[in-house]
Amino acid sequence: MAPSVAAATLLGLGRVPRCPGTVASLVGLGIGLAVMPYRWLHVGLCVVAVVGGAAVCARAEAALGVRDDPRIVVDEVAGMLVALLALPRSAAYVGGAFLVFRLLDVLKPRPVRLCERVGGGWGVMLDDLAAGLMTCAGGHLAALAVRTVM
Repeated sequence: MAPSVAAATLLGLGRVPRCPGTVASLVGLGIGLAVMPYRWLHVGLCVVAVVGGAAVCARAEAALGVRDDPRIVVDEVAGMLVALLALPRSAAYVGGAFLVFRLLDVLKPRPVRLCERVGGGWGVMLDDLAAGLMTCAGGHLAALAVRTVM
């Protein structure tokens, strides 16, 4: 397995027979939970995951010969990390972020779907980045609403 394919598929995790994107999102959730208390580390990890992920995805696409191959799941990890950025570390927010991120990634509403038009590694990453940003924004709006009501 080429190093780029190994990285993009999370050492083959993207080859699981059922729901590889959800499995990879759970990996992202675990990593996100570990770094949430360390905001700057979380931000830095998001940048590395997105930029590094785009580079790895471009090489993996070329090696696999398939555009946005479903085995490429590093984009789900990056998107999930972004979704959790600076959210309250509670089961409701974290669980809600996971569910909303997966729904946006699977259903691909217009803003997310438009990102898929970009080619190459960035095209693989941008739809998950958009889903992560939308999830994060929604989580922060929910937190603000809860603080306002309380």
